[in-house]
Amino acid sequence: MSGQERPTGGHPVVVLAARGLHRTFGTGPTQVYALSGVDLDVPGGRLTVVRGPSGSGKTTLLNLLGGLDRPTSGQVLLDDGRVLSELPEREVLAVRRERIGYVFQSFGLVPVLSAEENVEVPLRLRQVPAGERSARVAEALAMVGLDRHARQRPYELSGGQQQRVGIARALVGRPDILIADEPTGQLDSDTAATIMDLLVDLTHARGIASVVSTHDPVLMGRADQVVELHDGRRAGGNA
Repeated sequence: MSGQERPTGGHPVVVLAARGLHRTFGTGPTQVYALSGVDLDVPGGRLTVVRGPSGSGKTTLLNLLGGLDRPTSGQVLLDDGRVLSELPEREVLAVRRERIGYVFQSFGLVPVLSAEENVEVPLRLRQVPAGERSARVAEALAMVGLDRHARQRPYELSGGQQQRVGIARALVGRPDILIADEPTGQLDSDTAATIMDLLVDLTHARGIASVVSTHDPVLMGRADQVVELHDGRRAGGNA
């Protein structure tokens, strides 16, 4: 595979893959080519960072990989043989609930809910029994170092703490795929480095296939693979 890769030893299983992804918006003279023929393999237990300037296609690629959008052409493949981008919408929703965790730049927390209630939301959607929900929420908050802040609402937390709640919410469903779009974009450099370290450690410890987009070149050093996009194309060619 082209791009910058850190030697890891062995050959981890590819959990998520893109093949010839194209995404266009609009028609005729106003048509915009957001992605043009992107290939990508995302292995389990590895952090893949997608970098590039604004408008390069990073968010579009992550939305396609995470099942939040469908490509104009090309495929998003799962390790169980299914083509995510071609599944009926109800099956895509099931994959998103059961296999994928999302972390957003804007945190995306519900203001009126406490940290633990925000983390609990995905489990309620999956109708997980109350006792198991409580145990898993406590585990997720402890994992990100916020077990003492469970009852606090977002406005009572710092930006870094709010993003940790967002990470706990993404991981409470025990996904094997993590999609994070500019997760440190609203944080200062020290807090951003701490959040990235947390994502890296959790990715490796839990065997998650993680894809993170970022503008920050300082954050590249912890990635197992760096993919660079320019004008919707993968720099240096595809795998």
